[in-house]
Amino acid sequence: MKGFLEDANYSIGLLDEGATLADVIDNCIYEHTHTGKKAFYVGDLGKLVRNNIQWQNVMAPIKPFYPVRCNSTPGVLEILGTLGIGFACSSKSEMALVQDLGISPENIIYTNPCKQASQLKYAAKAGINIMTCDNEIELKKISRNHPNAKLLLHIATEDITADEEMNMKFGTTLKNCRHLMECAKELGVQIVGVKFHVSGSCKDLQTYIHAISDARCAFDMAEEFGFKMNMLDIGGGFTGSELQLEEVNHVIRPLLDVYFPKESGVNVIAEPGCYYVSSAFTLAVNIIAKKTVEYDKLLPSGVEQTRNDDEPVFTYYINDGVYGSFASKLSEKLNTIPEVHKKYKDDEPLFASSLWGPSCDELDQIVENCLLPELSVGDWLIFDNMGSGTLGEQSTFNDYQRPLIYYMMSFSDWDEMQDAGIASDTLMKNFFFVPSCIQLSPEDRFSTAA
Repeated sequence: MKGFLEDANYSIGLLDEGATLADVIDNCIYEHTHTGKKAFYVGDLGKLVRNNIQWQNVMAPIKPFYPVRCNSTPGVLEILGTLGIGFACSSKSEMALVQDLGISPENIIYTNPCKQASQLKYAAKAGINIMTCDNEIELKKISRNHPNAKLLLHIATEDITADEEMNMKFGTTLKNCRHLMECAKELGVQIVGVKFHVSGSCKDLQTYIHAISDARCAFDMAEEFGFKMNMLDIGGGFTGSELQLEEVNHVIRPLLDVYFPKESGVNVIAEPGCYYVSSAFTLAVNIIAKKTVEYDKLLPSGVEQTRNDDEPVFTYYINDGVYGSFASKLSEKLNTIPEVHKKYKDDEPLFASSLWGPSCDELDQIVENCLLPELSVGDWLIFDNMGSGTLGEQSTFNDYQRPLIYYMMSFSDWDEMQDAGIASDTLMKNFFFVPSCIQLSPEDRFSTAA
């Protein structure tokens, strides 16, 4: 590895024992209140270290390949690269970003199910050979543009509910695998393994049993065509909960031991994305406008009105929205609730409220209905668990400006990195000491990445 990106303009605050992330947020809000109320993130990069230790304790020897699309900020990628994690990339820009970290092509997988010819050529030139495929048209495209590709057949899983139709959008059936293997044989394309994906919202862990069994069938089928399969990718869907991780491991471990034992030579990998980054980032937003609205406009359809008509109902507009940090809100439910930063009394009345982004677009609704004390323009709201799907390439809609990012890490997490032998001199240059009594100004080395 080369170490850290030479042009990455950011630093990581090393927290004294008496300093906490809450202190950092308080300090940043104080500074932003005086210099310009811009939304910002505080990223606890030590959380990535702790999550990796947890993964190794529970899931080893399954190697994680982090999906770059989840959070492509330089601090995240460089810490994960330093930890020896592989990367799953869906575009040329992601592949280039990871390559700049000095990651070897063997530790990069090209996972986009709909690959552009130009990006296949880029992967071929860069030596990034492992990629996924689920249909004949993609197979022929790959054979034309990347003859050295090593394919993982992406098979569909059976966890189909009303909210999980995406799982059948990509992935081939076990029946169609034979046809794809016949085509690959004719085209001279290598097939080296199988991939499947189980959604994190899937409640039935039996889905893993069916998927691993199907994968074993595909491996057996491949032997008939002379393919030497040596990789199984069990996908993502890991929520970040240690309990969920242990539950998944409890289900899959016996099957892996039977179908893909160590002596088989099959390397089992996974693609944990939000598992690593979701809980590592907190977003602070500022209220830029406020309105009083009719209560029935806030109620979801079918919900009966139960409030007093004399109580005010508020709509708040914040300086970040679905065309920025809340982009995932357009396709899925928000998995975090707003927390009011300012102190208020326990007996202070709460009012029905909704939160909207700054675009004034009808889609830019962050929270449809929640209970909050009455807030004022200029007050701050805090959102936890904002590290996944929020910090990649973002829209420039309505002159949107990306929030600043303040990276932090505790001394104990830093010690863990040193104990693991990965705290290099180049890494150390990005750290600076934050005392327990935090007093930082924009001129200090408490620098940011936008």
